[in-house]
Amino acid sequence: MVQKQIIRATSHASEIQSVLKSLAQQSYEQLLWCKDPRPWNQDAQGAEVIRQRLGWLDSVPKMIEQADEFINFADTVRNAGFKDVVLMGMGGSSLSAEVSKLTFGGVQGYPRLHILDTTIPQSVLAVEHEVDLGTTLFIASSKSGTTVEVLSAMKYFLSKVGKVIGRNSGRNFVCITDPGTPLEEQARSLGFRRIFAGMPDVGGRYSALTPFGLVPAAVIGVDIRRMLASAADMMEACGPNVRPEDNPAMELGAVMASLARSGRDKLTLILSPEISSFGSWIEQLVAESTGKHGLGILPVDGEPIGDPCVYGEDRFFVYVKVGARSVWDEQVATLERHGFPVVTIIMDDIYDLGAEYYRWMMATATACAVLGINPFDQPNVQESKDNTKQLIKDYEQKGCLPEVQPVVECSGIKVYCNEFSTAGAGDELVSNPDDQTLLSEYLRAHLMRFKKGGYFALLAFLPPLPQVDAALEQIRVILRDKYFAVCTKGYGPRFLHSTGQYHKGGPRNGVFIQLTADSEEDAPIPGEKYTWAILSAAQALGDFRALASKSNPILRLHLGSDVVGGLQIVVDAVRRAANDKHRE
Repeated sequence: MVQKQIIRATSHASEIQSVLKSLAQQSYEQLLWCKDPRPWNQDAQGAEVIRQRLGWLDSVPKMIEQADEFINFADTVRNAGFKDVVLMGMGGSSLSAEVSKLTFGGVQGYPRLHILDTTIPQSVLAVEHEVDLGTTLFIASSKSGTTVEVLSAMKYFLSKVGKVIGRNSGRNFVCITDPGTPLEEQARSLGFRRIFAGMPDVGGRYSALTPFGLVPAAVIGVDIRRMLASAADMMEACGPNVRPEDNPAMELGAVMASLARSGRDKLTLILSPEISSFGSWIEQLVAESTGKHGLGILPVDGEPIGDPCVYGEDRFFVYVKVGARSVWDEQVATLERHGFPVVTIIMDDIYDLGAEYYRWMMATATACAVLGINPFDQPNVQESKDNTKQLIKDYEQKGCLPEVQPVVECSGIKVYCNEFSTAGAGDELVSNPDDQTLLSEYLRAHLMRFKKGGYFALLAFLPPLPQVDAALEQIRVILRDKYFAVCTKGYGPRFLHSTGQYHKGGPRNGVFIQLTADSEEDAPIPGEKYTWAILSAAQALGDFRALASKSNPILRLHLGSDVVGGLQIVVDAVRRAANDKHRE
């Protein structure tokens, strides 16, 4: 049974219907299922990329055939006595696994799942301390087989496990990667317990219904047959003989594109608490697929629901809920009464996530076809990676990262900015002797770069501790309520594989605040001349440079060693700066 989808966008109904009619006239559904690249209007090179990335359309029947293989492997893992599983992956190689972990929780008799998608030393070491290395299975998950975060974690834990169990440490490791990658070669040479092949014609962010999403789900006891059955129902409802106006995924894609064209390009997600983690997966899919060539739809995930008066005219809402009644029904109804476009999707139960993965993949591809964007490439992701590689190379040669001087240090917070961050702020910016006021003035000058229709982004190269998350949410709400603006939040380096593409390739209307800190703990990465802290710092600086190179206003606040205390100082400074936003 396909989940119900209700669209309330009266003032945009004609545009939505016009898009659906246009899709029908060009036989979009037939072209899509024939894996024809023409709907996305790309050059020859772009067309070839598209041809090689449409395998997700018909992956579900193939995965149903392989389901027993994954389930049998899960039984093998249990019988081998593994108590924990650590999945080492980034972006599309980890997000659907995280959804399974947080949605289905611990299934009795199955190992616990830990997601390692960071280079922050404190987070890496926390995983090490949480598990018994001898009874832990490590899954290295990387489509390309070259992801630096994954390979670094793999080397680190291979060394640690080897010290505990001896020469056969590879038996505690599994990899999921495309055929023929460097990771596959390493896994074979190291005697990994199992190698699962990804589907070469499915991109990372479209891989939830492939081994990248299904193997970790099976290992922790998720009923993947039931999830795939739900996906198969949605696939049938979106088949090649279903016209766009009757296709739930194409209808959602038409809504997304139509509203983006009209200036409502901030897709704000509201999800039932039991599926709240699904928002991070949607965020990556939509941001990385659409955010390029100065265009894009910005997903807003995890934002606390506010009064309708704090939302700008650039918003539209998608409410995904489980069951007929959910906790946010009243708030969503209020948004509808105030004229905000709202799409409501009603799931019968949490296993309908299988259908939702499929719906959102086709919807996103459809929205991109309408907007003239290739949804299957990520041309700007490489910029930060290249910067990081060069910084690491410099570190290996010189023994240190480049020394960057802060423009000022206030209350223990070091402030770094580019010329587009605080330009025109006036003499008061540098002459006020009060530390707290000076920090607020720098922030006020930076926040003044915001223009209507733009957004703020918090880029936190920090451990995702509850106190850190609470402080970042305070900042988000302050900026939303004072500027009527979207403020997204991302943890680095994780967001580099998600919204990072949108930041650098989407509309040039973002105002960025990067947050970094000293590492109280650190550890070397075996086989490398650098440590986790150096790699993390290089990634932060690399992203700062990538954003600054495109004339984006970016302010970096270095919190020192007291992350929680430093963040509270920043929260207070942001509040003062926002309260003074109208002062010249």
